[in-house]
Amino acid sequence: MGTSTSPAFSADTLRRGLEGQSSQDLLELYANDAELRIVDRNTQPSHPKVMHGRSEIGAMLEDVYGRDMTHKLEGCVVQGDRAAYSESCEYADGVRVLSESMITLRDGKIAEQIMIQAWDE
Repeated sequence: MGTSTSPAFSADTLRRGLEGQSSQDLLELYANDAELRIVDRNTQPSHPKVMHGRSEIGAMLEDVYGRDMTHKLEGCVVQGDRAAYSESCEYADGVRVLSESMITLRDGKIAEQIMIQAWDE
């Protein structure tokens, strides 16, 4: 079970990390042993893409933040050791992506995240 969030995690902190130009800002919000599960058209609920630890999550974030796209935090709710947020992204060619995440916090860091995403095709 998680513990209460510390002041280190807030919607403003998440916004700065998510909307920043560097994957490192967002990666700093994850615990060393964090787990990220992604569900989308290619990795469906019975077989989600699962990344363990900051190294695997960081590699994915480097790939994403290396693309010509913008990221925007649409909304975030933090309550105790849980948070949920909506993110919208847009590639330079106009293709849009929308994701919803539910996260569990431990000591003010993201310990677990489930992300559901959809994009224009």
